Amino acid sequence: MTLLDLWLSRSLPMCLLLQSLVLMALCFPSASMCPKGCICQRDPHLHGFNVSCSQSRLKEIPPSLPLDTVLLRLDHNQIGAVPDQAFHGLRLLRELNLSYNAVETLGEGAFSGIEATLQVLDLSHNRITSVHKDAFTRLKARIIVDDNPWHCDCALQQAIGGMAHNHEAAARVLCRSSELRDQEGRPFLAVDTDLCNLAKRTTDYAMLVTMFGWFAMVISYVVYYVRQNQEDARRHLEYLKSLPSKPKKPDEADDISTVV
Repeated sequence: MTLLDLWLSRSLPMCLLLQSLVLMALCFPSASMCPKGCICQRDPHLHGFNVSCSQSRLKEIPPSLPLDTVLLRLDHNQIGAVPDQAFHGLRLLRELNLSYNAVETLGEGAFSGIEATLQVLDLSHNRITSVHKDAFTRLKARIIVDDNPWHCDCALQQAIGGMAHNHEAAARVLCRSSELRDQEGRPFLAVDTDLCNLAKRTTDYAMLVTMFGWFAMVISYVVYYVRQNQEDARRHLEYLKSLPSKPKKPDEADDISTVV
């Protein structure tokens, strides 16, 4: 056996092993890419990862998610907030499941960076009461918002106004509380009042009442001041009248008689 044959016989298995490691690294996420408590599996049809973090007792959204995540399940956890740009960089994300969590509100940039690709967004069974008026504006996904204690106000009315393509989702929004008491417990779409103008009118009324109160205080002070001055003037005049008249001097009397 020549030296070349010997070298090839020993290097060929090493090359095959190296190729296998490279293929495994490309086909499966490393432990550092997949968040703790989650399962990451590559989807050959969608050319990305299905990441499942369901029932993992998470209290916040994992910060290190595979950038080519296609399906992300975060349901049945204890997540209380969705920070702005929490999913920024997940440009292949098609489905996001945040149901059965403790989310209470949504900011303007909660879903920033995934508007173009997201197809399904499940926010059902949370504690959402309010959202920023532009929280859903750029989303084209089908949004599920059932079973949330919504507070129906101007911001929610504007947010739902930007969900014209999600009429089904808007129809499922029930007012747990509302600016209008007679709307509590009713579907939000049954509200035929412009809540934004209602809030503006309420503010205008409050300002008017405040201005009237200040004006009344000023008038009251002026009236009090005038009456007080009149009273002081009257007392001073009475004091002057009460003073004894000054007797005439003898020299003055002589001068008068001389003149006569």
